[in-house]
Amino acid sequence: MPFIPHTDDDVREMLAECGIEHLDSLFDEIPKSLGSEPLAAIPEGLSEMEVSRFMHEGAHREGVFLNFIGAGAYEHHIPAAVWQIATRGEFYSAYTPYQAEASQGTLQLLYEYQSMMCSLTGLDVTNASLYDGASALAEAVLMAVRSHKSAARRVLVPAALHPAYRATVRTIVSNQGIELVEIPYDPESGRTLVDSVKEKLDADVAAVVVAQPNFFGVLEDADGLTDLAHNAGVAVIACVNPISLALLKPPGKWGTDGAEIAVGEGQPLGVPLASGGPYFGFLACRQAIVRQMPGRLVGRTVDLDGKPGFTLTLQAREQHIRRSKATSNICTNQGLVVTAAAIYLSLMGAEGLRRVAARSHANMRSLIDLLSGIDGVNVRFDGACFHETVLELSVPCTSVCDALRAEGILAGYDLTDAYPELGNSLLVCTTETKTGADLRRFADAIAHCADAI
Repeated sequence: MPFIPHTDDDVREMLAECGIEHLDSLFDEIPKSLGSEPLAAIPEGLSEMEVSRFMHEGAHREGVFLNFIGAGAYEHHIPAAVWQIATRGEFYSAYTPYQAEASQGTLQLLYEYQSMMCSLTGLDVTNASLYDGASALAEAVLMAVRSHKSAARRVLVPAALHPAYRATVRTIVSNQGIELVEIPYDPESGRTLVDSVKEKLDADVAAVVVAQPNFFGVLEDADGLTDLAHNAGVAVIACVNPISLALLKPPGKWGTDGAEIAVGEGQPLGVPLASGGPYFGFLACRQAIVRQMPGRLVGRTVDLDGKPGFTLTLQAREQHIRRSKATSNICTNQGLVVTAAAIYLSLMGAEGLRRVAARSHANMRSLIDLLSGIDGVNVRFDGACFHETVLELSVPCTSVCDALRAEGILAGYDLTDAYPELGNSLLVCTTETKTGADLRRFADAIAHCADAI
């Protein structure tokens, strides 16, 4: 609560009206043994001015860094208008729009967001209100298994998929009798090979996950993998970076028939990097399986007078609390960040989004050129990439990251724990926010570090 209006005198008057002397008397039914000790380490309250100064000093101590970390959370430029509009009262405080007659503005915004995401993914239907990209993928796996014609309960997942996504999916589906089978990546290209998937396809497989680009930033053979899966009667779940879709073929157009489901993390669409959140997931699918879709779905209709209106459709509010019979247990509404994404997409438009993607990719090509002449630094994979790539270093990644951090640079994501077989490898990312000077500063710092360690 940002503001508590009651003074000590107010509290005493209210207690007197209740006929008691102390607040503790209101909780006397709780056994003493269950009570907590006083919080002796908590300091006295501060004024608003003191709190503001405390927070600014803490932020200053953290410093301002030149960021080359991606790994699923990306630093893009966010036009000032995005959050200026998103934090207006009518958007900022909007709850899940169960009452259509009182929520037309929110419903229309979500409908417009869904429409833009359908255009981006090339699929028929998109929902709103998923926690993040990882849990969206888990929901897609459940969708694919439910909608499969047989009792197949296995899903093929590439090892080159984000480690956190793989862990999240496993946590959510492992106790539901669904088996996840990891497909290795090619050590030379960093891609998931079609032949590796083909070896694992059988009648027990319900779906194949295709990451585009994958966690290494490498572009997969989405067309080949999609056609291979479909020829075996298996659904395809695309896990995509939404910014990349401004340049790359959308999942709905992969192969001959397109993927059945597409998911991803919406954070790149106007949401800042803010201490780990908030994020939101998106999920799109074909019309044929729309009734298996979780989350909110807004439709456009007309009233008795023929005027257009918007409403939640196909799903009752109660479906999310029906335990094992529910399509999903998603109840939280990610409406605020979805609002920001809708505003971002509207402001950028197709051409603006294409320029963001193109500049991000061009910066990566420039960085690779700058790094190519440095001894002890090699690009690990030879497959085509988007705006991330893996650098193989001749020195420990922790040493490089520590040294560059001291110079105000976040060097990248250390892959040592997630992929120990890659040795001293660093996942680095560039977006449209990086200038030529930024890239040269990074390359010079890497070169100096390689010489010094």
